[in-house]
Amino acid sequence: MSHPFVTVIVPTRDEERYIAATLDSILATAYPADRLEVLVVDGQSRDRTPAVVREYAVRHPAVALLDNPKRTAPAALNVGIRAARGEVIVRMDAHVVYPTDYLPRAVAALAETGADNVGGVIVTRPGAETPMGRAIALGLSHRLGVGNSYFRIGTAERRWVDTVPFGCFRRSLFDRIGMFDEDLVRNQDDEFNFRIRRQGGRVLLLPDLVAYYYARPALRQVARMYFQYGYFKPLVARKLGRIMTVRQLVPAAFLLTLATAALLAPWFRWAALGGAAVAAAYALAVGACAAAAATRHGVRCGLALATVFPVLHASYGFGFLRGIVDHVLRRGRVAPDPAALAPSR
Repeated sequence: MSHPFVTVIVPTRDEERYIAATLDSILATAYPADRLEVLVVDGQSRDRTPAVVREYAVRHPAVALLDNPKRTAPAALNVGIRAARGEVIVRMDAHVVYPTDYLPRAVAALAETGADNVGGVIVTRPGAETPMGRAIALGLSHRLGVGNSYFRIGTAERRWVDTVPFGCFRRSLFDRIGMFDEDLVRNQDDEFNFRIRRQGGRVLLLPDLVAYYYARPALRQVARMYFQYGYFKPLVARKLGRIMTVRQLVPAAFLLTLATAALLAPWFRWAALGGAAVAAAYALAVGACAAAAATRHGVRCGLALATVFPVLHASYGFGFLRGIVDHVLRRGRVAPDPAALAPSR
């Protein structure tokens, strides 16, 4: 048929604030309604998320609520995949609003290009209309904040990339390369997409396929999230036998450089000078970006952005270093409390 049956899987936990907007945007899709099911896989939410989803299920037969007793994102995805009826499966997180053309364009590109996974660009919106909320959104979509992650900073043309968010896959892909790795509370997309590429597949980023992500409103939430991103990267590297991208090493290398310079400075002048030069260059880069933001978004937002960048980099870097200790040096399986880790981005 011209429109394959599509299963949308929405991993969620404690998303009462956003789940209604997410479901409204999915159900408003231009894709044929009779060729669509939406499986919301809830990780034992402590708020009204399940109740909201049940209300939608009563009004919309395409919506179903599934239970995820393991409470993590990869477990939720695997629950959804096993229950899916669709020939095509699309991951669509809560905390995100999707345009009406997201599904039809992603499904069409999957068929037209021969890609194994198709995704789009994230436009990051403030989680709170405060100077800090706006600064967090800016930091999460800025090259200084996230490097050359094209799905976050945007791109002018279609690209074959290492990973995309909110992917669109053929159901048969999971039979070929397996399911999501449930050890990876974070970074499960990165590891899955690497397996696609290692087996000769391709991951396509469409620059004008856009999803609107609402950032965490508080800096402490962002710090915790980026610590977790960094923490699980070494576990991914250990499982795959290699580092996926150079950019994931940069925050940890930056912290190690400053720490090493500080330790050696009392005995070696070159260490003190080198550490000061690195710190000064970083401060200048942060200051320039903050000043540019201040001219467009106000002085308070610019000052907030000057704190967002160091928090992003330090949290990720410390998480990465802690992950090396726990996942590589100790070689022990670390099982964090999933209740402390939200499954959506």
